[in-house]
Amino acid sequence: MNINPSDLAQHGYVALDSLGHKELVPFIRTYMKKRTLFSMLYYLANVIAFGLTGYLFVQGVHSPAYDMGARFSYFSYGLAIAFALVPLHEYIHVLAYRSQGAKNTSYDANIRKFYFMALADKFVASKKEFQVVALAPFVFLSSALMVLLFLVNDHWTLTIAGVFVAHTAMCSGDFGLLSYFEFHKEKEVVTYDDVKVGVSYFFCKTK
Repeated sequence: MNINPSDLAQHGYVALDSLGHKELVPFIRTYMKKRTLFSMLYYLANVIAFGLTGYLFVQGVHSPAYDMGARFSYFSYGLAIAFALVPLHEYIHVLAYRSQGAKNTSYDANIRKFYFMALADKFVASKKEFQVVALAPFVFLSSALMVLLFLVNDHWTLTIAGVFVAHTAMCSGDFGLLSYFEFHKEKEVVTYDDVKVGVSYFFCKTK
């Protein structure tokens, strides 16, 4: 949105919430427990990911060449690759922010609490703009993995499944924030980050 944070009140917006970045995890947990479209989509995506993995594990179980140990090894490769993809995941967020008009983008992380964030300092994002930003890594990487699933052979499909399972699970923060917007869908909600103070603000006005 082409609005400065200091001008939100002039456009009829009032403060709704503030989210200290160090408090991200409990905030996400709260809104993942709400029954919203995006919380349900997140859980459905996880069910699909685990279902796919289960299917690939038992595929060919009656074959003399079936090797459960080897399958677990290939699956574990996928889990490791998913963690290595975290920087790419956040970079896709940044590219999505820039596509919506953000200029001052950056990253934040807390290894102990295991969260990573792409930030757009003082960029006011509407619900639609934030949806683009939040969904971009999940849509791009999940689509790429599904294509790769049909291109690799034998046990490597379990590596792809491992990446899919872990990456989908790690998207909880994105879906939790989307769930927040959906929970307040009767309002016109916007958000912006203040990198200096480490807080994201949410403002709203009645539709």
